[in-house]
Amino acid sequence: MISRRQLRTKVIQALYAHLKSENDNLIASEKGLMMSIEQTYKLYLFLLTLPVALATHAAQRQAIARQKKLPTPEDLNPNTRFVDNTAIEKLTTLEHTDAWDAYPEIVKSLYGQLTETEYFEKYMTAPSVSFKDDVEVLIHFFERTAQHSESFDEALEEISTGWSSDLAAALIMVIRTLQSLKPSQEVKVLPMFKSEEDRAFARTIFQKTLVNYPSRLELIEQHAKNWDVERIVFMDFLILAVAITELLECPDIPTRVTLDEYIDLSKYYSTPTSHTFVNGVLDKIANSLKINKL
Repeated sequence: MISRRQLRTKVIQALYAHLKSENDNLIASEKGLMMSIEQTYKLYLFLLTLPVALATHAAQRQAIARQKKLPTPEDLNPNTRFVDNTAIEKLTTLEHTDAWDAYPEIVKSLYGQLTETEYFEKYMTAPSVSFKDDVEVLIHFFERTAQHSESFDEALEEISTGWSSDLAAALIMVIRTLQSLKPSQEVKVLPMFKSEEDRAFARTIFQKTLVNYPSRLELIEQHAKNWDVERIVFMDFLILAVAITELLECPDIPTRVTLDEYIDLSKYYSTPTSHTFVNGVLDKIANSLKINKL
């Protein structure tokens, strides 16, 4: 399921787009937010079938090698360990495992990158492997190869705008799914949301921030008197506005969790010094509102 961290990120991105475009259609912007969340989930499902495409490509290469006029002993008796990977066999039961058929060059490139890794060589040459080993080589692929491949990153962005920025979140879900695989059980595909509360959480902080944005800015400026407000970037104000909404509208989330989340988000989505500003102002606001949720 999509984490609350990712939901917060999506809300901030949707609010940024709405406010910068001077769009006055809240309903349309909220639909855009939910579609963006759905896109992350679609990427998760897409990535989950990638090992099937890699194994299919490997099998095709081996079949072509056998048809050579002068095949080598290795061509005639290839190492089929990855092709026969039992974890991948489980993934073949998923829907749309042929989704990667439209992107053979991406699959070919990733397979080439995979075969050049030390962990793959170790897996292929081990005396024997278990189901755990079959799962582990796939996890290594996503963690060490796919996640750090610039060409893969660029390819995803060409397939769907925004997928590049969603990759890290989707990979966490893929790895969690792989870690849960059991030899005697079907693949447990994660739901989009952990619960309906998470869906409501995203909608609430989006709607309440947007409706109350002017008053949020006033509150921020009241507690930013020691800062040169004219030099504070738009994103800092936006992150603070969403954080204030979460403090006020989500009584089940501890204050410290909210503060830490938005301070951390400011490190990734604003300037190098933003986290200091967000930390100082948000702490003052939480104290002034007498918000102290455990």
